[in-house]
Amino acid sequence: MKIFYWSPFISKVATVSSVIRSAESILKYSKSKDSINVAIIDAIGEWTNYRKIIDQKIKIINLKKKSIFETLPKEGFFKSRLSYVIIFVITFFKLIKLINKEKPDYLIAHLLTSLPIFLTLIFNNNTKVIVRISGLPRLNFIRYMFWKMFSKKIYKITCPTKSTYEYLKKKNIFDKNKISILRDPVIHLHEFSMKKKEKIEDLKIQKNNLIVGIGRLTRQKNFLLLIKAFKKILFKYPNYQLILLGEGEQRKLLTEEIIKLELKNKIFLMGYKDNVYKYLLNSDCFILTSLWEDPGFVILEAALSNTFIISSDCPNGPNEILSNGQNGFLFQNNNLSELLNKFDEFKNLNENELFKKKLLAKKQIKMFTQFTHFKSLKNIINLNE
Repeated sequence: MKIFYWSPFISKVATVSSVIRSAESILKYSKSKDSINVAIIDAIGEWTNYRKIIDQKIKIINLKKKSIFETLPKEGFFKSRLSYVIIFVITFFKLIKLINKEKPDYLIAHLLTSLPIFLTLIFNNNTKVIVRISGLPRLNFIRYMFWKMFSKKIYKITCPTKSTYEYLKKKNIFDKNKISILRDPVIHLHEFSMKKKEKIEDLKIQKNNLIVGIGRLTRQKNFLLLIKAFKKILFKYPNYQLILLGEGEQRKLLTEEIIKLELKNKIFLMGYKDNVYKYLLNSDCFILTSLWEDPGFVILEAALSNTFIISSDCPNGPNEILSNGQNGFLFQNNNLSELLNKFDEFKNLNENELFKKKLLAKKQIKMFTQFTHFKSLKNIINLNE
């Protein structure tokens, strides 16, 4: 059996690790793993730097001899969309040629799903295409017609959250029997056990009274709200620091806001960090201010790190992990005053209450492990084990 993954990307997103862990779960847990060939298709050289951390049994298939990954525009909504159009155009015929030659049994598409979807319409082969749809996608006329055209040919639709699953069922585009929940394999316990040993080397970062925000510096993550909230938090709790882990097009905007609010010695933009655990383990609280998520991988990483979680109750996912008041706090999306109230509630918890809420948050992790992911995936791809 051949199982290929298609997930081109132009910047570091959580989907990258999900694809790797999904592919590795097949080789790790399948009873018939010796007869399964798993491969990741490299569209433009985006997977090159990940070769060293991917199981060597997983093949990387390069569609282009020379990488163009570094040359594509990455920052900003329109530039990123242009990059995906470029990827679509330059890999179109190469992907057709590869599928016709290799004849994989399954093609699992995570990102730029329009290309493998389109290919199902224009040529016939026995490859079963599985498409991951996330969020609550807007169904304009073009997208609706496009999905309707391929709905009968597509093999399965997977959704990382229950919200997406219910949303797609209501839209009645796909056969309901084709839609499944397949939660992403976010948690890798061995990786955590290794990374938690690392120490923070930056001397300006405190080992307590620390708040952490994690994510790309984009409008979606809504870090402007967190910065404004932190300014007010300092009035009551002046010993705190805030660090933001991530990179993106809003770095300049956020830097200007930090300077404007005179917080240069209190808020630090740390850039992208491969190991977020060492920061979470040293923090009192993780705050997620996103306008939307799917479902919010960093919530699970914070839970595993035994860090208290305050999150916006945004679509599409945080409230599937957190129950407000039970294993963390949820505040109304983009509501500054409610975020501040939740932080006060967090500060007023006694040690026993804090321990119980953290423990309950950690119990959610089992839904997002490699093994749990594999148990769902094997039913979708008919491993018959």
